[in-house]
Amino acid sequence: MPGQGDAGVEARGITRRFGPVEALSGLDITVPYGQVTALVGANGAGKTTLLLILATLLAPDTGTVRIAGHDALARPAEARDSLGWMPDTFGVYDQLTVDEYLTFFADAYGLPNDERARRVKALLSLVHLEDRIGRPVHALSRGQKQRLGMARALVHRPRVLLLDEPASGLDPRSRVELRDLLRSLAADGVAVLVSSHILSELEEIADRVVLVDHGRTVGDHAMAELAGASSRVRWRIRSLDPERLAAALAGALDGLPWLEATDLPGGAEVGPLTEAEAAGLLAELVKAGVPVTGLAPAGSALESAYLAMTETRR
Repeated sequence: MPGQGDAGVEARGITRRFGPVEALSGLDITVPYGQVTALVGANGAGKTTLLLILATLLAPDTGTVRIAGHDALARPAEARDSLGWMPDTFGVYDQLTVDEYLTFFADAYGLPNDERARRVKALLSLVHLEDRIGRPVHALSRGQKQRLGMARALVHRPRVLLLDEPASGLDPRSRVELRDLLRSLAADGVAVLVSSHILSELEEIADRVVLVDHGRTVGDHAMAELAGASSRVRWRIRSLDPERLAAALAGALDGLPWLEATDLPGGAEVGPLTEAEAAGLLAELVKAGVPVTGLAPAGSALESAYLAMTETRR
């Protein structure tokens, strides 16, 4: 494993100001090898500023950054050799073909001449753009350009991968393929940091989540910890008799002011509840003769953690 320790990224005490605005206020983050780490926060929380600093494209005012064991502030070139970077939006050389585009970056990273063609072909196959070989970049759709950007980030086989909204513009099938690709890269030992607003997909991809708010790290959790049996989420209940369901819920939740029930077409939403509490509620409803046809979580544990973090902004 390149570098030192078990982390592809280690950043401590990162601060960054833009005039009077403090974008980062002493933020800490660790991205282990062999795992996908989700970076979650509201707009303006400092996620993109942090990613630009980790990508060595922006200098922090204070703090330390190590990428694959390299001091990214003192030796940025060595850090860049170890990382792949895919921004939310990126420029492309429209007059190049897709294979010329990747060949350009393979050359920039110093891949041997006899390896470039094989690497470009393999990457285009990996992101399902092999049928676009010889076609100009400007003819690609937004989603196809996004997939080309992923291939570009992987040209030099980086051990650290930084992704800012990588699923933007992708169709459902491409999102599933992206999820599988990131899990495969993590299985191969790559340290992956991905920022996205699509929380449901992050929960399927990520091993860990780092919550960021107002430029600070406010939570660092294993995804299994968030999604454990003790976590509380809202639940959707469907019934053949919504009125009877509403009456039974009113009785079951009487004296429990911290729980909320909301009527929905054909049922209701209630919570937050743990899995055990939801099972107990279901038993009470069935005992009361309510014809329940479905009970399922209305949201994810990651969504609940995010909403709790941003509650003060309301």
